[in-house]
This record gives sequence, structure tokens and C-alpha cells, in this order.
Amino acid sequence: MEKIYPLRLAIVERAEVNFDGAPPAGWPFDIPCIRQISEEGLEFDQGVTILVGENGSGKSTLVEAVAEAYGIDVRGGHGARRYAVSEPKGPLGEAIELILSDRPGPRVKRSAGFFLRSETAFEVFKFMSHHRVPGYGERHLGTLSHGEGYLQVLDASFAEPGLYLLDEPEAPLSFHSCLTLIATLDQVVKGGSQVICATHSPLVAAMPGARLLELGEHGIRETSWEDLEMVAHWRRYLDGPDRYLRHLLDG
Repeated sequence: MEKIYPLRLAIVERAEVNFDGAPPAGWPFDIPCIRQISEEGLEFDQGVTILVGENGSGKSTLVEAVAEAYGIDVRGGHGARRYAVSEPKGPLGEAIELILSDRPGPRVKRSAGFFLRSETAFEVFKFMSHHRVPGYGERHLGTLSHGEGYLQVLDASFAEPGLYLLDEPEAPLSFHSCLTLIATLDQVVKGGSQVICATHSPLVAAMPGARLLELGEHGIRETSWEDLEMVAHWRRYLDGPDRYLRHLLDG
């Protein structure tokens, strides 16, 4: 039977984009998925939501805006923790509104959350280790490989129920480390947390019980792992790399 990860605590149920007046023109509001959210909103009705799509489809833009709306520094790290210099919100982070669950039960503190952003993770990890910020593991992250650092932070930081936002967490991870990541996320969500993850990895997207949203020119559509364009491309490539590479390397 397929796992289902229901939301058990008061975290995020829905995202909406609100404007004073007409929607702004240009990026990021002209990205199809952001335009769709502006018109319809987006429900988060399971404990794990995974966003997939090509570069430029809006995955990272959406996850970053959710982090900003939730009060987490866009560069990444724990909720309610900041660098010495604050980073201003982006245009979508200013416009997006998160609707928290009104279900009875314990409330989740804004500090009980984490944003892992692949573009800035290494510098964030070094900064936090240098300043001995709790929640990043025992070993100084500057002495570990990028992948080892990711796994240490995931193990140390995902300690209490909260909102965990991941932007391409597979970036420094090997095949087996991606499986470790899935096992970690499974335990986190079983403990009452919520995960929203943007990924290019068919391994991460295969997490049982996750809600899969494919972003593209069509906007946002819910789909299954077997029907993801990404999975179809990887299957064809692994079955016969020459079918792809000969078009790139001839001449």
C-alpha cells in the first residue's frame, strides 16, 4: 500500500498571491506556475510536496518565496535565524501569503523550520559552523565534503516538527546519499513535519506518499512518478545514451 503523509500539525495548507491593485508585469509573475498560483492559489494537502520541472519552470522561485513568507532567510538556514545583514524579500516573497492550518493541535513555532537552498548552502553551513550555531552537527562543516555536510545538517537540523523547504537537495549527493535523504525525510514527516521540495532527481521524486507537482509551460499539474517527463527522459537515456549524445557531439 502506498504511504500517505497527512498534515498533522498547523503548518502550511495553502499559498496565495495577493496584490495591491493589478498584478505586476514581468518576472516572476509571468512564469506560468506563478501566474496560475496568482489566479487559483496552491493547496498543500499532504505532508510531502515535491516540485519538478525544467530549469526556469519556477520551482526554486516558489520554494524561496514560501521561505520568505514563512520568515526564513532566503539564503537558507533555520527559521528566525539571520545573518548580520538582512536580505530583502523578493517580489514574490512580498506578495505571497501562506494560509496555516486551523486544525486543533500543537502550534509549530516559526523557528521550527529550515530552508536548504543549493546555491547558498555551502556558505551558510560554513557561516553557522564558524559561529557555533546549534543545530548544524558536531563536526565543523568547513572540514566536510559538500555531500557530507548536507547529510550532517539534515540529520542535526530536522529534529522537531516544522516546515522544511528544500531546493534541489540532491545537488551534492551520490545515489546512496539520495536514498539516505529520502529515509531522513520519511522520519521527519512521520514526526509531524511538512516538506516542500524542488528537485531534478527521479530518486527524490520517487519518495512514496509524496504529492508530485510538475511545473512547466502548462503551469502546475499533479501527476504520478511514472508519468513525469523527467522519468521518461532518464529511462530513455539510460537505455541508450547514444540516442541523445549523437545529436550533441556530431560535427
